[in-house]
Amino acid sequence: MNSESSGGAKRRRRVTAELKRSLREMGNQLSLLNRHVGARVRLKDVDLDCLELINRHDGITPSVLARHTGLHPATVTGVLDRLESGGWVTRERAVTPTDRRAVTVRALRERNSELARLYSGMSAAMDDLCADYTEAELELIAGFIHQVTHAGEHAADDIASDERRDAQ
Repeated sequence: MNSESSGGAKRRRRVTAELKRSLREMGNQLSLLNRHVGARVRLKDVDLDCLELINRHDGITPSVLARHTGLHPATVTGVLDRLESGGWVTRERAVTPTDRRAVTVRALRERNSELARLYSGMSAAMDDLCADYTEAELELIAGFIHQVTHAGEHAADDIASDERRDAQ
């Protein structure tokens, strides 16, 4: 390897390491933001995470929510109890001939404006930040973030699989 390509490889490793550090820092900051928002609306971090999924899926069963979050079904029941008593979600009995116990959880959309108000500062900052990029650059960034998200999902799945295997 010549010195020019060696220098290029070193720069690439340095930039890649900086990118990974920045992503970890971003994750920490977003977690802190979520913690502050949760405190304002009296929800735990896990409650906010589940509420986000419930909002996104517009009707989800507790077992599917447990699978998406990696939480134990009993933990999901506790989360849903808190969300329901706080007026964030409703549980609806699904009328199916195969399982009369089936329940679908739906978000009460009228509460979303409360969360939107609390996240409005971050939303406005993101709008300002995005204004400095071209549409093509934003598409590239969005694609990268999407891939990072999937990499995180796969890494979490791998760890969960290891935990299940170790528990057996």
